[in-house]
Amino acid sequence: MTPIIASRLSANGSQSKQSDSSSSNIFTIDVGGQLFQTTKQTLTQSGPDSILSQVCNTTDVSVPFIDRDPELFSILLSLLRTGNLPSKAKAFDLQDLVFEAKFYGIEELLVNSQSNPSQFEPFNLEKSLILNLSGRDSPCSICTTPYGSVHVAHGSKITSYDWSLQRKSTILTQFTAVDSLLSLSPFVVAAGATDFSGLQILDLDKGFVKQTLYWENVTRSSSTVQSIGSSPHFLFTSFESGRRNSSAIMVYDLQGDFRPVIEIAHCEIFGAELHSAIPATKLSWVPSYNLLMASGSHSGPHGVLGNIKFWDIRSGNVVLELKEKVDCFADVTVMDNLSAIFKVGVNSGEVFFSDMRNIGAEKSWECLGDGQKTLNGKKEGLGCKIKSHGNQVFCSKGGDLEMWSEVMVGSLRKNGSDAEERMFRKNLMGRAKDMGGSRITNLDFGGNKMFVTRKDQQFVEVWQSSVRGY
Repeated sequence: MTPIIASRLSANGSQSKQSDSSSSNIFTIDVGGQLFQTTKQTLTQSGPDSILSQVCNTTDVSVPFIDRDPELFSILLSLLRTGNLPSKAKAFDLQDLVFEAKFYGIEELLVNSQSNPSQFEPFNLEKSLILNLSGRDSPCSICTTPYGSVHVAHGSKITSYDWSLQRKSTILTQFTAVDSLLSLSPFVVAAGATDFSGLQILDLDKGFVKQTLYWENVTRSSSTVQSIGSSPHFLFTSFESGRRNSSAIMVYDLQGDFRPVIEIAHCEIFGAELHSAIPATKLSWVPSYNLLMASGSHSGPHGVLGNIKFWDIRSGNVVLELKEKVDCFADVTVMDNLSAIFKVGVNSGEVFFSDMRNIGAEKSWECLGDGQKTLNGKKEGLGCKIKSHGNQVFCSKGGDLEMWSEVMVGSLRKNGSDAEERMFRKNLMGRAKDMGGSRITNLDFGGNKMFVTRKDQQFVEVWQSSVRGY
């Protein structure tokens, strides 16, 4: 039944009036029999298409009546006034607020208030929720959206949780297990696997494959996906031939129905030179440099070798490169706003830092942990994950999580050189330091939340800092 929005009648049958002063900015509204007074400016915060904006802009002088719950309306009115939910909102089910916000046309305001990245406080993280997955498969990959929704691939299924993490839906894919997953919009993802040909563009809302993208390699064999990345305008996909003797990165136009733009990083294996065609297993866009970082490694008879290359997709050329020989990366990440690269050494398991402005120097990497561990020959970093978010870098080691932050030390010079000395410190993460448990397999951030998955566990942990409301 459609809720009634009408003029409120007084007891004697005449219409109640707004203030006689036409210049008054005070506006009265009746919701479910309870009168609320606010300003027209507050109501117009709801947007031009919302019910509240339409009501306050009417020429009718009577008090409008809306047949809805007044208690829920009081919460949303506070949201319009301050941009945040009041503490008393905790007494209500979030889903009830979602339905009510949709009715008034202010769901976007509710989303922004609950998924604002500025409310992410890394020094005060605590586990707030467990997202259970159906079936027996552990999460193999996850991806998030800026609004805090998350998509989780587990086995042949992808389960999606909306921004409130209250509603979920699951679709069945053609993959045995999804190795790469990237969100392109709230309901569309790019998905690929190392044992299944082609990159699939999936509509998770309707549950079908919108498009499949392939790489036409020289041997005309199947092309499997090694990694996916994106910029505001392009989709990047690292392919490897089914025979594992060639690889390339394809650049697609996100605005032009995934039209191929350019092929870069094409490599072929010649003879015993296995490292000549290492496919990129991680792709990251660096906005401030307008470059694509592509990293890959290979385990051979001489240990783990790899490279980190920065590509100019306009020219198709490499402009920066790091060759990994001594303590190759187990995982690598770029912190764009600090112009830095961080890696976890596959042998040492320690975090290393490289200033992008000094790439190519004699010593590109600086160990932030115990530098002596690089000499022990063990692969202590195997399976470690590293991810940058804001001004912090998070690194998983087994079941634990470290957080590194830059310490401002001014413009100190190192050994009389022109390079500035930069220092990073490992921080305790409040209650997050007690994470423990089985090995972390995925780590991602969306909105003001951190999402963590663990080996052999059929759920996703949601870590969140203290925020207003929920």
